[in-house]
Amino acid sequence: MGRNITLVSVIIPCINEERYIGKCLDSLVSQDYPKEKMEVFVVDGMSEDRTREVINKYVEKYSFFKLLDNPKKFTPFALNTGIRNSKGEIIIRMDAHATYIKDYISKCVKYSKEYGADNIGGTVKIIPKTNTLIAKTIALSLSNPFGVGNAYYKSGYSGQPKWVDTVFGGCYKREVFEKIGLFNENLVRSQDMEFNLRLKKAGGKILLVPDIIAYYYPKSNFKEFFVHNFKDGIWAIYPLKFVKIPLCLRHYIPLIFVLGLLGTGLLGIFFPIFFWLFLFIFGVYFLVSIYSSFKIMIGEKDFRYFFVLPVVFAARHFGYGLGSFWGIVKLMKG
Repeated sequence: MGRNITLVSVIIPCINEERYIGKCLDSLVSQDYPKEKMEVFVVDGMSEDRTREVINKYVEKYSFFKLLDNPKKFTPFALNTGIRNSKGEIIIRMDAHATYIKDYISKCVKYSKEYGADNIGGTVKIIPKTNTLIAKTIALSLSNPFGVGNAYYKSGYSGQPKWVDTVFGGCYKREVFEKIGLFNENLVRSQDMEFNLRLKKAGGKILLVPDIIAYYYPKSNFKEFFVHNFKDGIWAIYPLKFVKIPLCLRHYIPLIFVLGLLGTGLLGIFFPIFFWLFLFIFGVYFLVSIYSSFKIMIGEKDFRYFFVLPVVFAARHFGYGLGSFWGIVKLMKG
């Protein structure tokens, strides 16, 4: 029977994740998939905290864990290192900042075979790192359509399996990498989205299955959250320096919004019609933000969210949009 079970290779890029890598690896130890048919490569970017020490304890205890070095530190190098060392027919990318339900791998393999998809992924439940109001608010903002747009894997989608443009992590057939190549090592971020767009352009199919569930821990304070979104915004634009495939429209909406406000605001100094247009754009955004915050407040039964969420939404949207603007500047500077 074991001979008919697919060998699965799991690849986990990480760097300085001592607080979370243990939880991640524990969730893999708890998987119901046969351990003799699993190999887990934790590819470390030469961490300077206790991350490697934690990983080595799992390597010593469980034969299916392996620690690989990533001296170039960034994620695409880690992913490609793992792929080159792997032997599995199925390759699953996982995030060190997440944990996974016990049948995560089993369901990935099952649905991959049933649907013939080239990439399978599930939904992400956002969990606050700490018990603070800000951490909880950030988690709620990243689980709401106003915060994440039509990224179904984040927005609580619970329908039938759905063909999409990208998923969290990803469970790939090995032949995908043989067909379209590895992850683009020029892309410090957005390498997974670019890879999935490349996959779709080559005729590949990407499936979102809601009952494949991961739990993800985002940034927990306002400053880190803003900076993270700013960097994401840069890497929504800057990949155009290296690849011809643009990302999906939702990645450019914050840029369009910020440019719209800046443009109408500046022109409004000289032309009244643009001033009214500025007020209209800002007013619509403000009302939608208030409405979304109100709905979350009612659902959570905590009035504090009504006052904090608009600020967190603004950090998400303005941070991303300003980052994308800086990405344009970087492109123009070459």
